[in-house]
Amino acid sequence: MTYQSAIPYFYGTGRRKSSVARVRLIPGSGAVTINKREIDDYFGLDTLKLVVRQPFGITGTTGKFDVICSVVGGGVSGQAGAIRHGIARALLQASIDFRPMLKKAGFLTRDPRMKERKKYGLKAARRASQFSKR
Repeated sequence: MTYQSAIPYFYGTGRRKSSVARVRLIPGSGAVTINKREIDDYFGLDTLKLVVRQPFGITGTTGKFDVICSVVGGGVSGQAGAIRHGIARALLQASIDFRPMLKKAGFLTRDPRMKERKKYGLKAARRASQFSKR
C-alpha cells in the first residue's frame, strides 16, 4: 500500500529485542538515512551496514530505493536488525513477488528473543548471591 504524501512511499515497521524501527522506502538512488544521519555516520561497523542492506541484495533492488528510517531503543546490533526487518516488510508493499525470497532468508520473521526479567531474591534474572562454604 502506498501512503499519500508529497512523495509516495512504502512503509514497514521492524522490531528486534527492544528496538523499534519505522522505515520508509522512497524510489531513489539507494541512500540510507537513519535518525536524520547517514548510515556511515550512524553505524561504525561495516557488518551492521551490511545487515541493513541485506534485503536489497536478496531481492535485487540495490540502489532503487532511498531509506528514511527512525529507530529507538536497544543497542546498535538490535537497531540494525530492526531496520532490516522494517525494510523487508516495506519491500513486501513494493512488490508481493519478493515474499518467497525474503521468507526463505528469514527477514520477515520477528526475532522473539528478549531479555529475561529479573526475579525477586536474585541479583539478576538467574544470578544469585554467592555464599562461601564452611
